[in-house]
Amino acid sequence: LLLAIGLVVDDAIVMLENIERRLAMGESKLQAAVYGARQVTFAIIATSVTLIAVFVPISFLKGAAGRLFTEFGFVMASAVLISTFVALSACPALASIILKARARTDAPVGKAPPPTRMSRWYRAALTTSLNMPLVVIFIAAAFSGASWLTYQSLPRELSPSEDRGVLFIPLTAPQGSNLAFTDSEAKKLEAKIVPVKADLGINTIFTFTGSRGRPYRSFVVLRLEPWSERNIGHRKIMQELAPFARNLTGVRGYPVSPSGLGLRGNSTPLRAVVGGPDYESVKGWMQALLEKAETNDRLQNVEIDFEQNQPQFNLYVDRAKADDLGISVETIASTLQAMFASLEVTTYIDRGREYPVLLQAEAADRQTPADISGIFIRAGDGVTLVPLSALVTMSETAEAPALRRYNRLPSITLEAALSDGYTLGTAIDYIRKIAAETLPPEATLSFSGQSQQYLETSSGVAVTFALAILIVFLVLAGQFESFMHPLIIMLSVPLAVAGAVYSLWFSGLTLNIYSQIGIILLIGLMAKNGILIVEFANQLRDEGYSVHDAVVEASVIRLRPILMTTISTALGALPLVLAFGAGAESRQAIGTVIIGGLMFAGLLTLFLTPVLYNLLAPYTRPRGFVEKRLAQELTRPGGTHSDRPAI
Repeated sequence: LLLAIGLVVDDAIVMLENIERRLAMGESKLQAAVYGARQVTFAIIATSVTLIAVFVPISFLKGAAGRLFTEFGFVMASAVLISTFVALSACPALASIILKARARTDAPVGKAPPPTRMSRWYRAALTTSLNMPLVVIFIAAAFSGASWLTYQSLPRELSPSEDRGVLFIPLTAPQGSNLAFTDSEAKKLEAKIVPVKADLGINTIFTFTGSRGRPYRSFVVLRLEPWSERNIGHRKIMQELAPFARNLTGVRGYPVSPSGLGLRGNSTPLRAVVGGPDYESVKGWMQALLEKAETNDRLQNVEIDFEQNQPQFNLYVDRAKADDLGISVETIASTLQAMFASLEVTTYIDRGREYPVLLQAEAADRQTPADISGIFIRAGDGVTLVPLSALVTMSETAEAPALRRYNRLPSITLEAALSDGYTLGTAIDYIRKIAAETLPPEATLSFSGQSQQYLETSSGVAVTFALAILIVFLVLAGQFESFMHPLIIMLSVPLAVAGAVYSLWFSGLTLNIYSQIGIILLIGLMAKNGILIVEFANQLRDEGYSVHDAVVEASVIRLRPILMTTISTALGALPLVLAFGAGAESRQAIGTVIIGGLMFAGLLTLFLTPVLYNLLAPYTRPRGFVEKRLAQELTRPGGTHSDRPAI
């Protein structure tokens, strides 16, 4: 809605500025409203359709981006559509009533008033630029090309880290740890945080231990003070808490903030999955990958989900001896279950409710593996009691808690948290690099969780960007009935993208889903300036102006509305850049891209578009060429409707 404030006034600005300009030329209020509206109707429709053509593809993004920007695209497209209708209907009507006509005695009606200082400067600079087209094109190409190097150095992530008023510290104890041990380690962390809680702006601390049936996991939640009541951001708090978690000897942990997109797994956003023919091969490959990943101190709590440290007892039955004694394996299994676990043998009903009857040994009789020697089984003769230890041998091993598959292949996942300032895109690039050096050709490398979302969203935004450019080009081609004029307009898009990239770099922000959507939005915003210049230059060519004179006059006349619409859009996005509180980081990303792209590229577009028009427009004919030729044929002596020229 904030962006819409800056956009919905653009059409009205273009309309009212042109009516005001005609009033300054001495026309009456009615004349200025009618002819002024007629003069810019095509430009307003073209710019609005272009913006709508950009917003609609955004609404059909998949994944996290789709959930986030579906409403954004449709709301913005609807706002632009309504503002176009208002600009074409209500604005001219109100202008003919409210604006005051300017009586002129110094010049005839239809003659423009003396140019302003800004117009004189721009005309002189533009004339010089048209005489040096290669210089202007080289500057624009260098401006756009250098942004590629800046783009490569930009940190990339799925969404910026937001101060959402809460932090998490996930703790992981060794496999096999019981609830009491994990909880005691979590209490040690709480004891370290409590003395500095007030200084760090922490309001409440509470801990979940053993969630989802995993007694070796604990989850410490830190609820922060309201944004207005603390002077320290969540990043600084995380930096202060990191040593507390790192110094715990019994568990591993690192403070993280919740994802801005509401995605799960934010405690370990990096998740690389290695697959292969069997678990033994994958285990060896992953161990080598894990050793290299642990050398990167920007990756925190690096671990794999195939650690063979889950204690396990294997029981081996002497089947021959059991058969000799008339004891079945089923009897041995049910006895072990009843004594060491539990066995439901029957049920009973009490006051209308049914209850199970469970057999289970006393807790004191099932504490250690040696307790198996105290269990006896009746032999097949029904008299002799045989110690279970005479039929069963036991060995203690350690196995992985679970065996997982990914894409139907035996696989192991490497998980890691990220240090502050280390982005997900950089971490994925690092894993890919060491995987290329470590893994054999038969190994497969995939990503899951937030890493997968990041890759899918990045590719989806790239496709949407290309689709938006194509749709805008085709829409403009249909409106201008030419492929050359849309090409002139669309060649300013690289400048907008370059301006967005430079603004992100100067601001120290990352390339994320919000900034990428802002870049797509710039396609429509930058096309508006080109449409205003090209459309008015075409009108002047229809009136008999040369290409050079038409583009100079059109650019000078359209300078004021271009500057006004650019400034209004930038001011509409300014509150996003100045945002604070919950979600401010995401708003700053999209606001910075829009303001930076418009400001950086707007100045160059005022010169690049006229230069390109002056070079490429001579290959097109004025739109009134066919009509004028037809009129000449019809008015020549002896001309009739029957001998009209073939068109």
